Amino acid sequence: MPQQLLSAQQAAEILGLQVRTVREYVRQGRLPGVRIGKQYRIARADLEAFSGAAPEVGEVERESDGDGREGSLQKATPTVEASTVVHVANLAAESSARLERMLAAAAAAPFGKADPTPLLRVEPVYDAARSRLSIVIVGGGAQTAQLLRIIEAFAEG
Repeated sequence: MPQQLLSAQQAAEILGLQVRTVREYVRQGRLPGVRIGKQYRIARADLEAFSGAAPEVGEVERESDGDGREGSLQKATPTVEASTVVHVANLAAESSARLERMLAAAAAAPFGKADPTPLLRVEPVYDAARSRLSIVIVGGGAQTAQLLRIIEAFAEG
């Protein structure tokens, strides 16, 4: 089956990000992609791996027999995915570093009994000139909500 390539615009819509952010991620190597002429193209599989997304509802997955061969077909179950950008203003550099460590630890911890390896991505960026921390969170709805509660509690003191 040929690999589906998406434009930077399509990838941005799927991730809920600006097109410039997606292009920057490709340039930095954080998101695998290629430049064809003046446009960037991102493979759907790479985008799903980057965001931790499962195939869309209705798409079919193949089960593996464990020996590398694909077996029977199964219908993909619906999943909730969230992508958000959070800005925490008026934050000192030391506090930003502490919050970043807390979020990294929370993102790495197993979430719930049913899912011991959550697919959650957290990308913090601190702007010292503005004393502002921006955090990009991509992952499951419940996991993202848990991180948002941590951020809110930290900001409230």
